[in-house]
Amino acid sequence: MAAVLIWISLLVGLLAGLGRTEAQQTTLHPLVGRVFVHTLDRENFLHLPELVISVPATVPITYHAHLQGHPDLPRWLRYAQRGPHQPGFLYGAPTPADRGRQVIEVTAYNRDSFDTTRHRLVLLIGDPEGPLLPYQAEFLVRSHDVEEVLPSTPAGRFLTALGGLWEPGELQLLNITSALDRGGRVPLPIEGRKEGVYIKVGSSSPFSTCLKMVASPDSQARCAQGQPPLLSCYDTLAPHFRVDWCNVLLVDKSVPEPADEVPTPGDGILEHDPFFCPPTEATAREFLTDALVTLLVPLLVALLLTLLLAYVMCCRREGRLKRDLATSDIQMVHHCTIRGNTEELRQMAASREVPRPLSTLPMFNVRTGERLPPQVDSARVPLILDQH
Repeated sequence: MAAVLIWISLLVGLLAGLGRTEAQQTTLHPLVGRVFVHTLDRENFLHLPELVISVPATVPITYHAHLQGHPDLPRWLRYAQRGPHQPGFLYGAPTPADRGRQVIEVTAYNRDSFDTTRHRLVLLIGDPEGPLLPYQAEFLVRSHDVEEVLPSTPAGRFLTALGGLWEPGELQLLNITSALDRGGRVPLPIEGRKEGVYIKVGSSSPFSTCLKMVASPDSQARCAQGQPPLLSCYDTLAPHFRVDWCNVLLVDKSVPEPADEVPTPGDGILEHDPFFCPPTEATAREFLTDALVTLLVPLLVALLLTLLLAYVMCCRREGRLKRDLATSDIQMVHHCTIRGNTEELRQMAASREVPRPLSTLPMFNVRTGERLPPQVDSARVPLILDQH
C-alpha cells in the first residue's frame, strides 16, 4: 500500500511539473516600426511554481535573455537593467525583416541562493494597424536614463508634453535608444548627471512651425556657435524633460523618394565634351638621338673615370731607384747586412750533417753507451698526458 502511494505521489509531481513547464511561457505581439517594451519584473519570476520557498523582495535578481538557439538577442531587441534590485527591460523596435515568430528565453538568477528560473517569451511580430506615421521626430533627452523612460508612465507623460509643440494628432512612440548606444559618453558619477536617451516619435499630422524652426539651418548655425536654437513656442517638455534642442531630427516620409535611375548600357563611345579634346593625330618623332644620348653619355663618363684611375695607379709610381736614393746609406747597409746574414744561416741549416742530440734519442747508458727503450714509471704518469 505504501509503494502505491509513493508511485501516485511521483505521478502527481510529474504532471504538476509538466503543467509548470507549460505555464512558463508568455505570448507577446510586437509591431513593426513601433517601440516594444517588456518589463522583467522580479515578482513574475519569484512566484513561479519552480520556486517552492518564497523569496524576499530584497533578494538581488539578475536576468539573462537570448534568442532561442542563439547566444544573443536579435538585432532589434536590447536588454537593460540598472541594478540587481531593479527590474530588467527588453525593448526595441522590430524591422520589416523581423516579421514572424521569435522565442526569447529569459533566465533569472538569485544572487543569494544561486537558484535559477527560466521563462520563455514568444514574440509574434506583425504589421501595425491604423494610419501611417510619415512625420517622425527624434529628441535627445539628457535628463533621463533609458531605464527611466521605458515604463509606460514616463513615456506617456513625454507624449502628453510633446503634444503642446506638435499639431493636434495622435503621437506614438517609434523607438527608444540609449545615448550610449549612439556613441555617447558615460557621465561622471555626479548627482544629476544622466546618460541621456533618444526618443523617436511619429505622427500622421505635419510638423508644427515651432519644430520646423528648431530644425532650420539658422538654428543649426546658432548651435554650431554655442548659442541656443530658435524656439518660437513655449517649451512644454520642461522642467520634467530636459531636451537638447540642437539634436532634434525631423524626417518627413510623406513625399516618396524618387527611385534610383537604372543606368542604361551604351555603345562604349564617349559623347562629345567641349572640355575634353584629345588629340586625333600624333606627329612622327625620331627617338634615335634620345637613345644615343641615354647610352653614350654614361659610357663616356665611365671611360674617363677608368683612364683617370689607370693614370693615378700606373703612371704615378715613384720606382725603386727614387726610393733607394731617398734612403740613407747607413740604413741601407744595415738592411743589406741583416738580409745577407739571414740567407747565409738558411743555407747552413739546409746543408748541415750534425748528429742528433742525445736528448732526442732513446734512453742510453752513460757508462756503456748502450741504448735501451725508455723505462716508464706508471705511478708517475699523469692521467692526462697533456698535464706534464
